[in-house]
Amino acid sequence: MTTLDFSNEIHHLLHGDNIHMNLPVSHLVERALARKEGILTASGALSVETGKYTGRSPKDKFIVEEESVLNDIDWGPVNQPISKQIFTDLYKKVMAHLAEQKELFVTQAFAGADPAYRLPIRVINEDAWHNLFAKQLFIRPSEEELQTHEAGFTIISAPHFKADPVVDKTSSEAFVIISFEERIVLIGGTEYAGEMKKSIFSVMNYLLPQQNVLSMHCSANVGTEGDTALFFGLSGTGKTTLSADPNRYLIGDDEHGWSDNGVFNIEGGCYAKCINLSFKKEPQIWNAIHFGAVIENVKTDKESRTPDYDNVSLTENTRAAYPLDSIPNTMMPSISGHPSTIVFLTADAFGVLPPISRLSKEQAMYHFLSGYTSKLAGTERGITEPEATFSTCFGSPFLPLEASRYAEMLGDKIEQHEVNVFLVNTGWSGGPYGVGERMNLAYTRAMVQAALQGELQNCETVKDPFFGLHIPLRCPGVPDEVLQPRQTWKDTAAYDEKAKELSQQFQENFKKFTSVSDNIRAAGPSVFASAE
Repeated sequence: MTTLDFSNEIHHLLHGDNIHMNLPVSHLVERALARKEGILTASGALSVETGKYTGRSPKDKFIVEEESVLNDIDWGPVNQPISKQIFTDLYKKVMAHLAEQKELFVTQAFAGADPAYRLPIRVINEDAWHNLFAKQLFIRPSEEELQTHEAGFTIISAPHFKADPVVDKTSSEAFVIISFEERIVLIGGTEYAGEMKKSIFSVMNYLLPQQNVLSMHCSANVGTEGDTALFFGLSGTGKTTLSADPNRYLIGDDEHGWSDNGVFNIEGGCYAKCINLSFKKEPQIWNAIHFGAVIENVKTDKESRTPDYDNVSLTENTRAAYPLDSIPNTMMPSISGHPSTIVFLTADAFGVLPPISRLSKEQAMYHFLSGYTSKLAGTERGITEPEATFSTCFGSPFLPLEASRYAEMLGDKIEQHEVNVFLVNTGWSGGPYGVGERMNLAYTRAMVQAALQGELQNCETVKDPFFGLHIPLRCPGVPDEVLQPRQTWKDTAAYDEKAKELSQQFQENFKKFTSVSDNIRAAGPSVFASAE
C-alpha cells in the first residue's frame, strides 16, 4: 500500500499562488462570470448548467474501507466499499490536476447550527460557482470564528477531472468518495453541486449518532410559542409547501439534528427544486432567487435573461441554491427546542391511506423505517401506473449506518419528549390516481394545523382495519367523510383490494429489516385484514 500524508498534500495545495480563500459572494459571482461559468438572470441570480450530470450519481458514490469504520458501515448498494489504495491513487491524480489550475477557490464553513455539534468544513473547488454554492448552502463562520477554524472534514471537488474506470477502478468517469479516517470527500467527473451538500449530510449521518444526536432528512419549523415541528417526506409529498407556514418560523427545509438540547439545522441555506416555479405558488422561493443565488439547469433566455422554470429540456431536477436568510420568517440561528409534533408525509397514489392518522411510538418507527410514497406514471421511464416506493428513514441514499439505529434513536426521543406523531396522506382520495382526486390542499393544511395545535391529541379515533392506523373522527375545517378513505370510494370492494395490495407491499419491503423487534414489525399493515 502506498502511504501518503493527505493533510500535508492539502497544506501544500492551499499555499499555492492560485488560491482564492474565503472570497465574498460578490467576488465569486464576478469570477464565475469572468470564467464564463454562467450568466446573470434578470433578478441577479447566477444561472449555470451542469452538463451530463444533472443529479446525484448513486452508483459512483463510495466509502473507503478503513479499519476504524469497517464494522460500523452498512455496506451494500448505497454504501459501496472502495479500497484505500484506489482512493489514494485517485487522490494523488486529483491533487496534481488541481495544482495545474490557474485558480482554485476555497471556503471555510460549518455543518450544524448548534456549536456543540457542528462540524468545521473546508471546501476546495476548481469552479467559482461551486464555491459560491458551498458558501450559500453551508453555515458561514463569523470573522472571529474564522481565526480558529480548523477543518474537521475537507471537500475536494474537481469536476473537470475525469476518472478512467479501467485504470482507476471506478464505475464511471465520475466519483464521490468519503474517507472517514482522512476526513476527506473526494469528488470528480461531475459538475452537479448537490454532491457536495449530500456528501456532508452522509458524513453527519455517521458522526452525529456517535454523539447521541439523531440526524434527520426533514424540514422543521417553530411556532410563536416555541413549539417545534418536524416534517418528513420524500419528493412530491408537500414537505416544503407545508413547512413554509407564514405563521411559523422556518428552522430549515432539508437536514436537521436532534440532540439533548433540541433541534438544529445542519445547513445554512436551501437547495429548492424550482420546476414549474411561479410567484403565485411559491412566493418565498421566487423572491429568494436574487443576486448571490445559484440556479442550476434552468433554461435562461440569453437576451432577456428570464429563466423558464417550466422548461425541462435539461432536466426536471432544476434547482435553486440560496442562504436561509433569503427566506422571511427564518429562525436565526436555526436552533430550537425539542419537537412537540412530528408529521410523516406520504403521497399515496393508491388512494387508500387516511388523510391523517395518529401513530403510536412503534407505528412511528415502522413508518420511519418504511419511508413510503408513490411514483406516478410519467415521472420516470417505464412507469405506466402508480408504483409504491420506499426510502428508509425518508433518506436511504445518505445513511452510512444500519437503518434500525436511526429508528431506535427516533423511538427513544419520541418517548422521552412525549412527541405526537402523525401520518398525513397528501396523495389521492376517492380512488387511485386517474380515478380519484388529489387531496384538497386546504384540507391538508387544516389537518396539519390541528395536529400542530394539539387539537387531535385526545380526539376520538377509529382504527383502520388494513393499516392499523388511528384515524380521527373529527378535524376542524375538514368534512368528516374525507377522513375515512373507504367512505370516499364509490366501489368499496375495489378499495379493499387496493388496500390489501398496498398492505402486502409494505410487508414485503419490511422483510429486509431483520433486526427490528416484533412489536415494531406488528405495528405495520395486515395483509389479511378486511373492512368487515
